[in-house]
Amino acid sequence: MATVVLTAVGTAIGGPVGGAIGAVIGNVIDNQILFKPKGREGARLADLQLQTSSYGTQVPRLFGTMRVAGTVIWATELKETKSKSGGGKGRPSVTSYSYSASFAVALSARPIRSVRRIWADGNLLRGAAGDFKTELSGFRVHAGEEDQAVDPLIASAEGIALTPAHRGVAYVLFEDLALADYGNRIPSLTFEVEADATAVEIGTVAAELSGGRLAGEGLAALDGFAASGADVREAMAPLVEAHGLALRSDAAGLRLTGTAMAAEGEIGAAGLARRVNGQAVDPVERSGGAADSVPVALSLRHYDAARDYQAGVQRVVRPGPGRQEQGVELPVVMSADAARGVAAARLGAAWTGRATMALRCDWRALALMPGLVVSVEDVPGLWRIEEREWEAMAVRLSLRRVPGAGGSVPAGASSGAIVRPVDAPHGPTVLRLVDIPMLKEGLASAPLVVAAASGGAGWRSAALFVIGESGEATPIGRSAPRAVMGTAQDALPPGSATLIDERHRLAVTLLAGDMALLSGDEPGLAQGRNLCLAGRELIQFARAERIGAGRYRLSGLRRGLRGTEWAMATHEAGEDFLLIEEERLVEPLALAGTQAEPGSLLRLSAIGIGDVEPPQAVMAVTGEALMPPSPVHLHAQADGAGGWTIGWTRRSRNGWRWLSGSDTPLGEERELYAVAVMDGAAIVRRAETDAPGWTYAGTMIADDDMAGRTVAVEVRQVGTFATGRAGRIMISV
Repeated sequence: MATVVLTAVGTAIGGPVGGAIGAVIGNVIDNQILFKPKGREGARLADLQLQTSSYGTQVPRLFGTMRVAGTVIWATELKETKSKSGGGKGRPSVTSYSYSASFAVALSARPIRSVRRIWADGNLLRGAAGDFKTELSGFRVHAGEEDQAVDPLIASAEGIALTPAHRGVAYVLFEDLALADYGNRIPSLTFEVEADATAVEIGTVAAELSGGRLAGEGLAALDGFAASGADVREAMAPLVEAHGLALRSDAAGLRLTGTAMAAEGEIGAAGLARRVNGQAVDPVERSGGAADSVPVALSLRHYDAARDYQAGVQRVVRPGPGRQEQGVELPVVMSADAARGVAAARLGAAWTGRATMALRCDWRALALMPGLVVSVEDVPGLWRIEEREWEAMAVRLSLRRVPGAGGSVPAGASSGAIVRPVDAPHGPTVLRLVDIPMLKEGLASAPLVVAAASGGAGWRSAALFVIGESGEATPIGRSAPRAVMGTAQDALPPGSATLIDERHRLAVTLLAGDMALLSGDEPGLAQGRNLCLAGRELIQFARAERIGAGRYRLSGLRRGLRGTEWAMATHEAGEDFLLIEEERLVEPLALAGTQAEPGSLLRLSAIGIGDVEPPQAVMAVTGEALMPPSPVHLHAQADGAGGWTIGWTRRSRNGWRWLSGSDTPLGEERELYAVAVMDGAAIVRRAETDAPGWTYAGTMIADDDMAGRTVAVEVRQVGTFATGRAGRIMISV
């Protein structure tokens, strides 16, 4: 029969766990019995990583600092906001919908101190500084105290009489969280919860879970732990298994102990019972398990703070025979080194614990408490007493060998690399408006005005508003993703629009240090890669050399692209720089359903999460996409009658690619040129022609009184919507 002390253990804690212990009889010490895993025990790592909303789902008790998904305990229907844009000048109107939701998520069945970072679908929703990356109306943390009040939003929706305060449960509430970034659904959330200011000892965890009936001193401290399960046994089983703990019952009560590294008692040869009831017996029975019964490798899954509290795995291997591998899931936060040490200790204990021994002793062995680590005379090693029974007028002790003091696993285990989302404040929005030529093939029928918005490393997007003449702000949608922009350090000198400019370099400072510019090869450049706007000139660069944080020197320049060679002479230090990427630009007037008119003034405003004051961009529309490029290759030849014949080559806003053996397409309703003869800034003659040539006849020169003077001849192509810039040639008449 078992000792009286051990049969009483079952009533020490009470409840479901009490019944489990009482059924153990004398073997309560061995974690293979008391804490042996059954169908399901404790919190599995996957349980803490997947958000649930099922009725009856258990909310774990959190200790230390953990990352958990939680359980949705209340939510509203999705809130739909409808906005209408467009519909002007023959364009169809566009109705867009945005969605938000309010909901509450339970995190811990134990009070917490704070909630720090929050992830949504793996991306940061809330940074360490408490800044949110997505718009919402409100966020509240209910710490789980026994006197916490009801949440006002839940009370307003459900009625104060029907709204529980969820006292004793820590939860958070999101109010009108914008769902556009998450496919218009509530995202899968995980939370970095700080339930305690420092690490918590296992003994403290056991005492709290058991209502003070189970204690332990000098045990390992946990940086974080999630306790759950049907009873105390299930909640504590992962810790007992991982740390090789034993259960003792003595005058001080029921307590957990670690494996001693030195003998706490000794069993001498004189204490062995060699005769029982007058019959000779063998007092020592020894046995050992097969080597291949012990796993050849053990993998421990845990939470790693160095991996943003995501799961990490440490694997240890023993020498010798065997093919079996074992995995242990431990819902505890620990470093990679600590996890590797625990795994090695468990594998070593399993290897050493193959050796068991049964002793028959006299009545003096009743003083040896189960759980005690002892030495046995003439038997090497340390042994832990697992069972103690009074059997046939003798005390029968069952012992298992435990590892003695020895070396530790060398440090240096790796946590592995993770992709860590940028955690930086959203910061202020920088907004730019540019009027540019068409970037695609085809003809524009309205000015191409695009907006680019950007900010620091944490910036994501901003809401855009068109400002009317009376100052009213009309919402038109959201900006495109973060654009790469900055400023030019120095004024870029003029260069060639027909040759690659290897003489000059463009030095730029980008808006943020994490922005980057990359070099490009010829096929990439041919597809439009590395196109940028410096001032008003469109340029491509072949090479980008990093010269500092967010600073680059660009070379291999293709200058004056898309007819912007006129802007070469307008550069200045500190002018705007913008990398042209179609997916990072929006057409604000197209969003509003209108078109810009050349000569009009456009005002645009933006509001991002981090904007105290909304930035504005103001621009006079020039209609670059409507202007035919200036004629090129102007030449003059005397006509033999006192006049000059001027010729040129037409360019087209619908023909930017090299066409071998064919003319550039016209791109306008008809071919027409405006010619002006200039004496300094004064126009002395105007003319029009429908062919790429014009003669300044001798009679015209005489009538203009320009004989013997040097004049400039400017030629502009007259387009369907606008007249282009001039090509110019000087002649002495």
